[in-house]
Amino acid sequence: MEAPENLRYCDSHEWIEAGQETAKVGISDHAQTELSDVVFVELPAPGRVVAAKDPVAVVESVKAASDIYAPVAGEIVEVNTALESDPAMINSDPYGQGWIFKIKVADQAETEALKDSEAYLGGIG
Repeated sequence: MEAPENLRYCDSHEWIEAGQETAKVGISDHAQTELSDVVFVELPAPGRVVAAKDPVAVVESVKAASDIYAPVAGEIVEVNTALESDPAMINSDPYGQGWIFKIKVADQAETEALKDSEAYLGGIG
């Protein structure tokens, strides 16, 4: 199971880029494996201000629909519109082309308080 060290992770399996004022957010390799084939992504609205743990997007697979939560408080500033035509990028490249949205982080301390890759992988193993 892959979990890049430059990211921070939530118990709900979202990841966020660490140390970035505007950070990409997606779901972990573990989460996309559990969901199986992603067939649809409901993206959040840019400009929306969210609190940590607010549901902001939905990922639907052949198995289930799952809410995607904001890992930190901030403003959603961009969404990955490529997922509208190719939602399977979440499966094929969850930490690269399969990012879901970018958030302008309100407080970097919230990002740093999330799990590092070692703690995240230890919690799902």
